[in-house]
Amino acid sequence: MSGKADPRPAGEGTTSRTRLDRGRGALGPALELVHTGRAPTRAVLTAELGVTRATAGAVAAELEALGLIRVDARPGAAAGSQGRPSHRLSVAEDGPVALAAQVHADGFRAALVGLGGRIVATAHGREVVDPDPAKVLGSVVAAGAELLRETGRRCVGAGLAVPSAVAEPEGLALNPLHLAWPAGAPVREIFAEQVRAAGLDGPAFAANDVNLAALAEHRHGAGRGSRDLLCVATGHRGVGGALVLDGRLHTGSSGLALEVGHLAVNPDGRPCHCGSRGCLDVEADPLALLTAAGRDPGPEMSLLRQADDLIRGQYDDPRVRTATEQLIDRLGLGLAGLVNILNPDRIILGGLHRTLLEADPDRLRAVVADRSLWGRSGGVPILACTLDHNSLVGAAELAWQPVLDDPLGALA
Repeated sequence: MSGKADPRPAGEGTTSRTRLDRGRGALGPALELVHTGRAPTRAVLTAELGVTRATAGAVAAELEALGLIRVDARPGAAAGSQGRPSHRLSVAEDGPVALAAQVHADGFRAALVGLGGRIVATAHGREVVDPDPAKVLGSVVAAGAELLRETGRRCVGAGLAVPSAVAEPEGLALNPLHLAWPAGAPVREIFAEQVRAAGLDGPAFAANDVNLAALAEHRHGAGRGSRDLLCVATGHRGVGGALVLDGRLHTGSSGLALEVGHLAVNPDGRPCHCGSRGCLDVEADPLALLTAAGRDPGPEMSLLRQADDLIRGQYDDPRVRTATEQLIDRLGLGLAGLVNILNPDRIILGGLHRTLLEADPDRLRAVVADRSLWGRSGGVPILACTLDHNSLVGAAELAWQPVLDDPLGALA
């Protein structure tokens, strides 16, 4: 031990440590409050945690020392306000990041995502997805590792979003049909192996892309403040759904809940790969729109981009309008059935479904109201997803969760 005297008054160091020890269990909840934007000031943090101002100060100081948040002790006072303004809290813009990866039918993308759901850097991958998942995941991890080298950021872990139901606890992609991967591919294990091989720190996770989009939107986007949130989205192929119940992602007993793509909305419709006919999966995705509008899908860009461009650029074309209205009606039927079963307090739509909502919001809301039990007495709000690359942000949330649960333990 050093022979130098402690310059602080007797008992001050002990008091500070005691405050932090009392608040150590509050580090995770405090970080989550700042991460989700629910505690912009120390005064709000104090109230939300139900602790003393001194304990909240010690907790904020520890999170700042870990490089996770910033505390502005001298914020400017708002015009006309009285008294000293509370310390402002924000995530550290130069802090650690999570590696997020997404694979879909038309390619893959890697990103670095900081606290607050902020995308720091992204890297595009090839457009053709190899049928060997190890090759694809090796490439996307390599792209993420290069981003980490370029930015010099610390990595807390990695998360992967895939267009397939992912069975738990094994992390198996049960139906990666549009990727031509084998059913039951152990994607989480393969992803974790690639992360370790690249020398990256932290654990690795994998989950369904729409589940992760819902998680991201609930924490940082259109779903913030909702208790029971239903998310339905179509990306490049197929339709997926997710449910956040009482603030937590609901995945069922083995990770397979909310396979909404296999709700039948047109009994005489197209055959579905599940063996049924007229499922949302084949009646309300980009390929269904292009087919109904009489357009041949081109190889030059993704199906989602082609469908979006068609609605936004040629909606005055009678055939395009008719096809759009057809998809809106079928999507509305599916949403009405889900409302009857789940009674959510908010619905958010992503991918092409967001574009359908923007094209004719009154039509979609009317179909849901007419076909749902409680639609007339208390219609559920239907909103568009607001985050760019929300599945990537959600994948990062998986990697950030251990830090949110135990900041000291995860970063030690």
